[in-house]
Amino acid sequence: MHKFANPTFFMKIANGIFPWATGISILCFAVGLPLALIISPPDYQQGDTVRIMYVHVPAAWMGLMVYGVMAASSAVFLIWRHTIAHLVARASAPIGAVFTALCLVTGMLWGEPMWGTWWVWDARLTSMLILFFLYLGYIALGDSFEDQERGDKAAALLALVGSVNLPIVHFSVEWWNTLHQPAIFGLKGFSVNAAMLQPLLLMVAAFQFYYIAVLVIRLRAELLSAKIRTARFNLAAAE
Repeated sequence: MHKFANPTFFMKIANGIFPWATGISILCFAVGLPLALIISPPDYQQGDTVRIMYVHVPAAWMGLMVYGVMAASSAVFLIWRHTIAHLVARASAPIGAVFTALCLVTGMLWGEPMWGTWWVWDARLTSMLILFFLYLGYIALGDSFEDQERGDKAAALLALVGSVNLPIVHFSVEWWNTLHQPAIFGLKGFSVNAAMLQPLLLMVAAFQFYYIAVLVIRLRAELLSAKIRTARFNLAAAE
């Protein structure tokens, strides 16, 4: 695993993945969006409002998945001092925050016609809002220390502590009485019609490969920023 701590080796692999991730994401969006927003049937109860699901559900899944990546990367960073793992977590945080914000906004757009209100302090909504604040806290904490190493460690610890919220978000609809619909995927399989499942899975794939592509771009920026900080430190030390 330690060979992946070499930025040159790691980015060689990441740069090779980038065009494939970008291409698959574009293809999935190109096929999935028309299927989701035009061709797929309306719901017998929700009508065309159900189409919000094709953005809301993938955004929710990605919000959870990206935070899971951050937590795992932070653990690797704290245990093995794996610099690239920390950069993966740091680069992922703004992407995950955007996915979570998109989930909350689309959830409110769906909730108003279905529940008659934009927001309720429902277990699923509240735990997802906490997840959004955890993302913001991670981003802010990492840049709040003059000593970059202390900030990196503090942010990594927050990512690990915040991961306790992930199962709460996922199982909240089963543990508590909530207005939110049950999980689409459970032990008995998928709970949506096959005509809706295909575009939904395409949109999930589009979001996942979009994350990978943007992550590579942000990793390039993080590595460049690290080089600039090192050069400035060396210049200041020389003076």
